[in-house]
Amino acid sequence: MKSKVLITGIAGLLGSNFSRHLLKRGYEVIGIDDFSGGYRENLAEGVQCLNINLADLEAVDQFFREQRPDYVYHFAAYAAEGLSPFIRKYNYTNNLICSANLITSSLNYDVKKFIFTSSMATYGRENIPPFTEDMQPKPLDPYGVAKYAVEMDLKLAHEQFGLSYTIIRPHNIVGIYQNLWDRYRNVIGIWIRKAIHNEPLTIFGDGQQTRAFSDVDFYYEPFEKVMYDYSGEIFNLGADKERTILETAHLVRDCAHNFGFNPDLQFLEPRHEAKFAFCNHDKAKKLLNFKDATNLEHTVNRMFEWALTQPDRPVKSIDYEMTRQLYSFWR
Repeated sequence: MKSKVLITGIAGLLGSNFSRHLLKRGYEVIGIDDFSGGYRENLAEGVQCLNINLADLEAVDQFFREQRPDYVYHFAAYAAEGLSPFIRKYNYTNNLICSANLITSSLNYDVKKFIFTSSMATYGRENIPPFTEDMQPKPLDPYGVAKYAVEMDLKLAHEQFGLSYTIIRPHNIVGIYQNLWDRYRNVIGIWIRKAIHNEPLTIFGDGQQTRAFSDVDFYYEPFEKVMYDYSGEIFNLGADKERTILETAHLVRDCAHNFGFNPDLQFLEPRHEAKFAFCNHDKAKKLLNFKDATNLEHTVNRMFEWALTQPDRPVKSIDYEMTRQLYSFWR
């Protein structure tokens, strides 16, 4: 019997897909998810998942005491960069406090390794892409600040208590089981939902922002490999091919045509964000044998097929903590 692996956010895009990979490889997989961003229908058969609020340290401690996981993959987060300035408490609770609780319990119960999904948002917009792991993080929003703070906390936990950890900075992941019903994040998922509902595909600013979208299917092997090696290391994971948001919107619209939908494009006011953001993946290619072969047209078509099998769920909004300079499209 292979090791017992805990995945937080197991009902989300990365958690639901990676858990299936680990189950096929013979691991015992347990999960934590509060289903605020993922859905029970996404859970793989054979996964034990508990609905726990990671902000509750006592509940997290009890889970670790009873389950004794060997490894922790911390995927749970609320990754809404542009929204994070307007929900600071919510952002830091979900992305920093919850992570600190997991680190505390991992230390208390001798977890062999903690694998953390950070974010490209740590690089900010002062660094010049393609971003490399040796660049000094300079986040420009509270979401990036929270992710970088967890990275620093893991480093301290290793230095003082010997916790083994690896940090992955994935970016712009797409695939089935992605949340299509969040109005603030997962742009390709948002566009697919809008297309199916005959709504225009919304673009912030002129659409010349560049990103590199990558299929989740190419993440599994590198994520499994860091379970045993490269403690203290940071790896970028994602696609090498960057494209503009406008180009991507046209690609999604072309895919929508294949399913009988004909959405328009709608341009909105620009957001406070990094205009050019994509990463270099040479380190992951060299050490983790990472190979990204994303065919975005194929991936988006597959996502459309999957989306059409899903229930018509309500689109989720969030209670803003401040509305000063809140963008008009979110009011």
